[in-house]
Amino acid sequence: MNDNLLAADTAMGPVTLLVADLDAMTAYYRDAVALRVIDETPGGATAARVTLGRGTTPVIILEDSPGLKHASRHDAGLFHTAILFETERALAASVYSVAQKHPGSFTGSSDHLVSKAFYFTDPEGNGVELYWDRDRTQWSWTHGSIEMSTLFLDPNGFLRENLTDEVIENPVDGGARVGHVHLSVGDTATAREFYVDRLGFEQTIEIPGQAVFVSAGKYHHHMAMNVWNSRGAGRRARTLGLGQVDIVVPSADDIGALTERMSHFGIETRDDGATVAFDDPWANLIRVTSSAR
Repeated sequence: MNDNLLAADTAMGPVTLLVADLDAMTAYYRDAVALRVIDETPGGATAARVTLGRGTTPVIILEDSPGLKHASRHDAGLFHTAILFETERALAASVYSVAQKHPGSFTGSSDHLVSKAFYFTDPEGNGVELYWDRDRTQWSWTHGSIEMSTLFLDPNGFLRENLTDEVIENPVDGGARVGHVHLSVGDTATAREFYVDRLGFEQTIEIPGQAVFVSAGKYHHHMAMNVWNSRGAGRRARTLGLGQVDIVVPSADDIGALTERMSHFGIETRDDGATVAFDDPWANLIRVTSSAR
């Protein structure tokens, strides 16, 4: 094992969003995206929070932050949270639910060869991808890069093939989790240096000057960083939108190795013994936890 790489079974944890209208955002992710409320923390000494997911797996954490302003679309921050569904039927149920309850939030769909994806924008402008992966045996790699594309995917055809009365009536059946997180950043060279050379992901695709895709364990991508809306952006102010990205590694030893590596590169970390947190070059907060906790 390369000590400078994240463990092969590293995965993404929930994404925390700072929101202006907690009730409306909870309703979107619960009633439209068809996640379940796993936990609620009332406001008081700390901000009110709602955690939504499937089963016991958290996907989205909403933190009430009505005093914050919306970011500019040209700022660094969240491009989209990508929610991975275990089956095409479960994906179809969620896509249908959003289309019925928030039809204006649909922004497109694509077959990426490795996956089928549907794109939406939540009520506060955060990007959302709902997707399903093809089996890894169907993925192709060339010279260390995963082969992906952006092919037409007919949403109505997909629903006709995969939607059943059973899943329409119970759209929250089937597992789902955060599959990847896509960020808007100021430049891809700095992003690659931080997320590959420092954090320990491996690059899986590069669109020169536009985007870089990275993963652990030869997944197609756990994270991606692009400049499509944000080229030249500097560090973020505290605004509505992305609050925190969680990455989950297998063990406390992985946390320790990462903490040492970040310290070696002069990156300030907050380490409580169980988790380590740090800012990327655009002040996106990254927290790494262990699944062994």
